[in-house]
Amino acid sequence: MSDKTEKTERLSVFKTYKLYVGGKFPRSESGRVYEVTDSKGKWLANAPQSSRKDARDAVVAARKAFGGWAGATAYLRGQILYRVAEMLEGRRDQFVREVADAEGLSKSKAALQVDAAIDRWVWYAGWTDKIAQVVGGGNPVAGPFFNLSTPEPTGVVAVLAPQESSFLGLVSVIAPVIATGNTAVVIASEQSPLPALSLGEVLATSDLPGGVVNVLSGRTAEIAAPLAAHQDVNAIDLTGADEVLAKELEIAAADNLKRVVRPQAVDYFGPPGIERLTAFLETKTVWHPTGSLGASGSSY
Repeated sequence: MSDKTEKTERLSVFKTYKLYVGGKFPRSESGRVYEVTDSKGKWLANAPQSSRKDARDAVVAARKAFGGWAGATAYLRGQILYRVAEMLEGRRDQFVREVADAEGLSKSKAALQVDAAIDRWVWYAGWTDKIAQVVGGGNPVAGPFFNLSTPEPTGVVAVLAPQESSFLGLVSVIAPVIATGNTAVVIASEQSPLPALSLGEVLATSDLPGGVVNVLSGRTAEIAAPLAAHQDVNAIDLTGADEVLAKELEIAAADNLKRVVRPQAVDYFGPPGIERLTAFLETKTVWHPTGSLGASGSSY
């Protein structure tokens, strides 16, 4: 008997990418997929091509999760966002590889993007319990009253992720939405959806309640149209839309007076600022009388 072990060629196990909806990983309801290639046209994977029903299912999941997430303490939300950063740090090499393939970058440049994205999660995690002090507070009133203004989340936000920045840009538009208590339905970059779909796997294992973030992939215009017109979507971020699509979606969004964030040129490596935090906040103002009320003389 020969002591030599015969070597056989091993077949790689290809990854099956799925949507992330309601904390689960369904395939597209339509059963469709589309080919994702790198910058040189080399096949990378088949990504699910979401349908209108997938978009509606994602809105249902986001609405179901909204009450619990909006009602969570700001401190808890910050801890969960920080946990996302921890999980990403542990899978850094995977995301460097996926971003490099998606955007045609060298490993060193892709690493800069991934590191910046991880830092971005930490930055927004630190703001969850501070934004109320910055944009809320007591207001001077000319009369026997005083009032207090408090920021509250808008609700379910549809987010069109940037087309050109598959991971850093993606994180830059998702993190501020959920940091302030909103829930999100995210349409990944059409050409480079794999980092976004992998992010869903991270979110599922980072204590984030199912439905707070839902990730769809496919044809941006096809998925965005029903979201813009959906009566249970409260706001839409058009970052990933071109000029023509953005105009069409803004018109559709007017049916139920959604808050709309228009596309704009952004340097995602620059300081993030709090503009995206405040973009999806509403201000609740409560009035109170001052002085004596009635014979008891009690005051409020």
